[in-house]
Amino acid sequence: MGDQLEARIEAIGTLQGHDDRVWHIAWNPTKPILASCSADKTVRLYTYRTNLISGDSEATANLPSLTFSHYTTIPTGHSKTVRAIAWSPSGKTLATASFDSNIGIWEQESGEDDEPGGGALTGSEWECMSLLEGHETECKSVAYSSSGNLLASCSRDKTVWVWEVHPDSDFECMGVLMEHTQDVKCVAWHPKEEILASASYDDTIKLYIDDPSDDWYCFLTLTDHTSTVWTLAFSPDGRYLASGSDDKTVRVWERVQEHKWECAAVIEGHEMSVYSLSWGRGKSMGQNDLGWLASTGGDGTILVWKMSTTPPIEGGGKTELLYSLMARFSFAHGVSDVNTVTWCPHEGYEDILATAGDDGVARIWKIFH
Repeated sequence: MGDQLEARIEAIGTLQGHDDRVWHIAWNPTKPILASCSADKTVRLYTYRTNLISGDSEATANLPSLTFSHYTTIPTGHSKTVRAIAWSPSGKTLATASFDSNIGIWEQESGEDDEPGGGALTGSEWECMSLLEGHETECKSVAYSSSGNLLASCSRDKTVWVWEVHPDSDFECMGVLMEHTQDVKCVAWHPKEEILASASYDDTIKLYIDDPSDDWYCFLTLTDHTSTVWTLAFSPDGRYLASGSDDKTVRVWERVQEHKWECAAVIEGHEMSVYSLSWGRGKSMGQNDLGWLASTGGDGTILVWKMSTTPPIEGGGKTELLYSLMARFSFAHGVSDVNTVTWCPHEGYEDILATAGDDGVARIWKIFH
């Protein structure tokens, strides 16, 4: 822990139950649900609610506390590891990406769920409504676009697939993108536009858009990393893209023109590979604040960076990207790798994040700022 840092990270919950390493976690965007997936081929769903803690001192009195409860376990039926999961923007659908090369689409057949902050959930069991086939080998990542109309997936087979979402859990493949020369590790959508990014073992990042008169195509390749790119995260406003790599760095790319992105910062601080990034809105955002960027990986450390820009320059001059390390936590999962980190998306929970590791557990953390 760094004594000179402006914030601290504290563990506020440990979610156990998986029988093998936990690869990925995802907060439901509309309901108080957190999902985790594992090499044990299952997805576990947890509900959470806020309690108030009574304290003896003014500093601890009436502090909010999150209580997590195991809601249900989805066996999935995947024959191999479930590597990644993604919620649709509506929160009603969950996608699972598996090493068996397939993507499962899961929904509850009936029942209404409570809003964030509510009590227990009701409804029927989660069922596989569709199985998306086409990848030739391990699926590594899956992501819904902000509109919910598109789903992207990527695989060790070096391809990125774009699927259009139709009613009744019907999906149509809109493009098979074969731009990478190696295993594709991650896909991520721009938060406001239908721009897709992918990261690969070939050390590059590819950016894609749809040509209305043709098909999806790669309009830009970013090549500054010197080793495998594991993870991607767009800033909440969509002006920046962060990437984490085997080269131990986080690079932040700025959109300088409609189809042009340039490296604006190289952030160092990890001693091993950066496996996961999450860029949240953070707390107390000022006019020039860009939110909080969390990073983690093979060194087991969680780093939280405060991101901002210099004030606007008269005459429209270029602003400068600024970043500072605001919090650090070492050995977040003991001696195990930390595979993923993600901020809670709900208003009022911007200082809550979750991680998952090779130790088979998910952990919940709070930033005290």
